[in-house]
This record gives sequence, structure tokens and C-alpha cells, in this order.
Amino acid sequence: MTVTTEALQNSRIAILGYGSQGRAHALNLRDSGLDVVVGLRPGGPTSAKATADGFAVATPEEAVKSADLVAVLTPDMVQPALYQDVIAPNLKAGAALLFAHGFNVHFKTIAPREDIDVVLVAPKGPGYLVRTEYEIGRGVPCLYAVYQDTTGKAKDRAMAYAAGLGGARALLIETDFKEETETDLFGEQAVLCGGASELVQKGFETLVEAGYRPEIAYYEVLHELKLIVDLLYQGGITKMLTFVSETAQYGDYVSGPRIVDDATKERMKAVLKDIQDGTFAKKWTEEYKAGLPNYKRMKQADLDHPIEKIGAELRSKMVWLNEA
Repeated sequence: MTVTTEALQNSRIAILGYGSQGRAHALNLRDSGLDVVVGLRPGGPTSAKATADGFAVATPEEAVKSADLVAVLTPDMVQPALYQDVIAPNLKAGAALLFAHGFNVHFKTIAPREDIDVVLVAPKGPGYLVRTEYEIGRGVPCLYAVYQDTTGKAKDRAMAYAAGLGGARALLIETDFKEETETDLFGEQAVLCGGASELVQKGFETLVEAGYRPEIAYYEVLHELKLIVDLLYQGGITKMLTFVSETAQYGDYVSGPRIVDDATKERMKAVLKDIQDGTFAKKWTEEYKAGLPNYKRMKQADLDHPIEKIGAELRSKMVWLNEA
């Protein structure tokens, strides 16, 4: 089945937020022939950027009032107030409200009005990739979901939006808000961000504490990680094992399970449980309301880690990075 933007033709799309994803969405949708307005507070840097990109820029209230579909592409923690103050009072009945992550709807910090469609479209890639893949005639796979179908057109609207991003050129996968939200949070915490960064830091510390030079440790546990991740990205574990040495493969088989074992998996299950039962969402919401004291402390600890100092020195000598 060919998925097109037809369900959104003659519709106005309001993009709220103009960060990495917001800008990519707005540009791709416009280049797909759709009518896009960007809703931003006047005078800010993103407002100037959107204007420079040739968009009609309105206040968030004005953009919502004029829209048939509103895409909420602001950070998770500002969305409840944005919905309460701007979207709920101004979005017309029968319009669609679209999210790129189901956090607030799933954990009920946003309770959408009953007279609107509520959908999700989540590209599986950062904003720059969503844009560059579109520009060369390809696309980034997208998840899509329907939370509330008031008009009977919610699924068609979500798929049309994904097509406008270029996602239909690659792959569209139907999901639901629960699955998207919980798997996304788990992936970030257990593997992609939390798991990977902790693994790198602990590996660096182990080598340096054993007397090895920090420069060597940096290359072995952080720099070369990209080479492995690229192979995994391109062809899974099969391709990675094809391109590393037999010595590396044997070390993988005998030592990998010593580092990440069944006890690790049990702790992953505990992380997942906290996500599923709302514990993580509650803690994160409370942390944000308190002014982010623990968040700021933990972030600074990461920034102050010795691997960051040596990494900055080494990367300054990597000409190919400076030219990127």
C-alpha cells in the first residue's frame, strides 16, 4: 500500500517547537507540499531561525487557532503547561493533536480534550537525519499510533504526516502510546544513554586505575566504540562479528557475559518496571518542578569526569572531527 500525504492536503499544520526535530518536521512537510505554520514566542532565536527558513511564524496561540493539526515538538516537561495554557483553549474541535513521544499522554500529565484526534508519529532518528535523508530522496522509519480517534480520520492523518516526513519511503510501523513510550524510555536508560555511558566510564576508570595511560584508555573504550556501533547499525551483530578479529570475537564470547550477565538483566527488568508503573515519570516530573537540583548535580558529575578532559584534548587533534 502506498502511503501519501493526501489526508492532510488542504489542512494547516502548526509546528510548536523549532529545535532539531521541529525544524526537520517543518521543512520536510513543507517540501512535501503541505501548509505549515510555526508557532513560537516572538523575539527568540528559534523564531528568527524559522523566519530565515522562510516560514510563516505566529505566536503559539495564533498557530493553534489556525491549525487542523498541531504537532507538539517541545521538550516533554514543558508540554503539560503548553497544552493547558495554549492548545486546549484554542484548538478547534475535530482537529488533530500530534506528539513525537507519548510520555505525557501515556502517563496522563496531559488529558486531551475528547473532541480532537490524538496521534503519535516518532521518526527513529535525530532531526538532522530526518532532514538529510529526506533531501536525498530517502526517509527515516517512523512509528505511528492513534490514542484517540474522534473524526474517524486519525490513523490516516498520522500516516499522512509520517509520509510528509519521508517515513513512508522507508518503513512505517504501527504501535501504541504505551509501547512507544515505555520502550523508548527503557532503551535510553538501560542501553543507549545510561547503559553505554556508564560502561564507557567504568571501562576507562578500570584501565587508568590499573596504571594505563588515560589517552590509551580513551581510545580503547570510547573512541573505538563508534566503529563497533557503526557495524551494528549497518548489519547487526552478524556484521560486527564479520569485521572484527577472531581474537576480538573470542573475547566477546567469553568476557561479554561476565560484564553484562543475568544479574544485569534483572536490574534492567527493575528499570523497566519503574518505567511501566510510572515511578520514573513521577520522579522526573517532581525533579523538574523542584528546579532540577539532582539532574544538575549528576550532569555536572558527568561533565567533570576525567574522560571528558582527556577526550577534549584528543579530539582537538582529530582534524576530521574539527572539519565536520
